[in-house]
Amino acid sequence: MGAEVIILPAILGVIFGIYYVYISARNKERMALIDKGADASIFFNSKDRKVTPIWKIIILNLSLLCMGIGIGIFIAGILDKAIGVDEDIAYPGTIFLMAGIGLYTSFTITKNLDK
Repeated sequence: MGAEVIILPAILGVIFGIYYVYISARNKERMALIDKGADASIFFNSKDRKVTPIWKIIILNLSLLCMGIGIGIFIAGILDKAIGVDEDIAYPGTIFLMAGIGLYTSFTITKNLDK
């Protein structure tokens, strides 16, 4: 009973610790650059660089993932009914394969959006 109570605070503590180390390291790096005479404008993004909004990237990733899963189910049905591959092998295998292909395609398209 005692171990289950400790798990959630431990996970939250690790997340907070990682965030704290990230913020403190970024602050120390910026202070060191300022001490050496660097201009403070390097810490802010320039407005002329075009960045794709995150919601468009999320929609693209989810849509290609869902399309990959749908195509995987369709191909698995063909493998099961027409070719005679065992149902327990055809469905999980093709669903994961096509979902992975969809995510890789999404990654490639997202990478090209930022260029």
